[in-house]
Amino acid sequence: MGRTSEVDAEQQAVDVRYARLDALRDQTAARLAEVRRSGPSGSPQNRSERDAFATLYEDRLAQLDGVEQRLTFGRLDLVDGVTRYIGRIGLTDDEHSQLLTDWRAPAAQAFYRATAAHPDDVVRRRHLVTRGREVTGVEDEVLDLAALDDHDLEALSGEGALLAALGAARTGRMSDIVATIQAEQDAIIRAPMTGALVVQGGPGTGKTAVALHRAAYLLYAHRRVLERSGVLLLGPNRVFLRYIDQVLPSLGETGVVTATIGELMPGVVAEAAEPDEVALIKGRREMASVIATAVGARQRVPAEPVEFRLDGRRLVVKPSDIRAAIARARRTGKPHNAARVTFVREMLQRLADQYVATLDATVAPEDRAEILEDLRTTREVRVALNLAWMPLTPQKLVEDLWAKPWRLAQAAPQLTEAQRARLAREPGSGWTPADVPLLDEAAELLGEDDQAARAQAVLDSKRRSEELEYARQVISGSGAGGGLVSAELLAERFAESGPRLSTAERAAADRTWTYGHVVIDEAQELSPMAWRMVLRRVPTRSLTIVGDVAQTAAAGGAHAWAQALDPVLRGSWQLAELTVNYRTPAEVADAAGDVARAAGLPLGALTSAREVPGSLRVRVGDLLAEVVEASRAALAGLPEDSGRAVVIAPPQRAAEVAAALRATELAPHLPADARSTLDARLAVLEPRATKGLEFDAVVLVAPTELAPADLYVAMTRPTRSLDLITTGSLPEGLPAAPPVV
Repeated sequence: MGRTSEVDAEQQAVDVRYARLDALRDQTAARLAEVRRSGPSGSPQNRSERDAFATLYEDRLAQLDGVEQRLTFGRLDLVDGVTRYIGRIGLTDDEHSQLLTDWRAPAAQAFYRATAAHPDDVVRRRHLVTRGREVTGVEDEVLDLAALDDHDLEALSGEGALLAALGAARTGRMSDIVATIQAEQDAIIRAPMTGALVVQGGPGTGKTAVALHRAAYLLYAHRRVLERSGVLLLGPNRVFLRYIDQVLPSLGETGVVTATIGELMPGVVAEAAEPDEVALIKGRREMASVIATAVGARQRVPAEPVEFRLDGRRLVVKPSDIRAAIARARRTGKPHNAARVTFVREMLQRLADQYVATLDATVAPEDRAEILEDLRTTREVRVALNLAWMPLTPQKLVEDLWAKPWRLAQAAPQLTEAQRARLAREPGSGWTPADVPLLDEAAELLGEDDQAARAQAVLDSKRRSEELEYARQVISGSGAGGGLVSAELLAERFAESGPRLSTAERAAADRTWTYGHVVIDEAQELSPMAWRMVLRRVPTRSLTIVGDVAQTAAAGGAHAWAQALDPVLRGSWQLAELTVNYRTPAEVADAAGDVARAAGLPLGALTSAREVPGSLRVRVGDLLAEVVEASRAALAGLPEDSGRAVVIAPPQRAAEVAAALRATELAPHLPADARSTLDARLAVLEPRATKGLEFDAVVLVAPTELAPADLYVAMTRPTRSLDLITTGSLPEGLPAAPPVV
């Protein structure tokens, strides 16, 4: 069979599978419409059942829509004559015969791992090249030539799906690699869920893609567990999360919670900036004891007794009583706000004993309860008990540390005076990402504010009364009597009429939620305090930790995995390494490696998969003029309808570089605002904003002004070309060979 006939035959096979996908979409949409038509009436149980079915059908539709592109991408021909098609999800026909095998299924594993030395019963592995629903080519890898006939041998050809994917122009969003997963990547993706797995990989090794595919695989292999508890994916910044946001839906998964470290405290917006040296102090491990000391300082014994009168009788809030009540509350082991209930109860009992001692008569239990209530509402008592044990929010505790120098000096004597001065700031200054782990630490030690909970209960009771009264008016006005509909039942319907939340939505809104698995990308950037916060969310320690210690840029980050993980995981983690750079041309990757080694960065073994002659160039001259010329050339070398170029500039130069480009004909190619950065054909970014991203062409401005890790990150972003713009000086370690333009 010739190549054209092969493509035609595969087109028919792909058409069958898309027809089945369309049929399933229609069936699911029809069932969803039927559920929605039934309306909100019926018993609470019926409504709950309908909501559950609606959610199920909505999720299924989202999954079926997400796998539209490259639904079928592979085929296995086995020694027993069976042909098995591999795709994004599993599909069966009406008779339950397998049409498409999910790439995560055990039956698909050979598609990624079979080799000529270990064929795993595979005769031929075929990659289907598609555009939309059209098959444009096939790429064959034969693992057993003896099993193919002459016609099959004549049909073999192709450079391979992997190289074709590597050379494709970038779109501003990460693509999945499900059709081209390599053996070392597949071993990591399918590794057991238990324990912590560290994926160390240099630039371009696909570690982020591997982590995303691993999340999709775990959700497939451990669906029952992870659907209840959820999966959390942590990224370095919101731009990065937008960059990868289509990968999991394209793999059939839509229920993963994605967040940054600064977003892990619901209700806290951490967008303020601060110097690296301040973030470094906040991220140190000893800040946990600072927060603990600050909480303990809010439980204090007054120096002097407090006298007051109740019903004309003289009573005293004694320091000795407060000391005893504090000790008893602390013995409960509860967080500050929860233990405060015990403290207040103990103090009120002691004050009630004083009051009873002034009476000549025996006090009945109901009378003692009235005395306790009178004491609780006496202003002097409330003030004295609050001063001794104040209910607190995490925000109040941490803000007081930064805004009140004496509070910080009291809680952090181990810090120098200069360090404490660096932490000082005005109240209401806004939270930074480095504040969030401290807020989380405080929330863990403080617990819920009991007073706030009681206040909420009062509000809920009031709202319930209002809803009940409204329900009575509705029944009275509509004439719906006869006992068929009660006001209580109708009020309950009002209370339950809110939207049903998915596991992912409930998890994202609950600080105390614990996940079944957590994936952390750019994990080398996490501070010790950030690690404490992350591990609270996964008590099973089921983690996929992804990063490259050679790219650590954060002041509090790690330059060795043991440095970051041993203090929190006690050595219970495994290391897997990715060693092939699929992104960066060899010429650029080798130069970046030389520069990194000259700076003493901890590089591992790394081999580039591609040669792109002339991919590294140096431009010497006026920086702004050369930036404009290099950017113009970079865009001219890309396809008109695709491809992305970026100018990476030191923070102190980014604004003037962007202004210079906006003053030229290149302005329409630049983003209109920060949210459209990934969609623009040309963007100006600082090095740290490009972490985890890739571009066809990179123009790097003033490389000698960058820190070593930032320079290494910037030099390893391109898939096609790198232009270094300099006034003359070059980074140490850069070979003298790059041509000067």
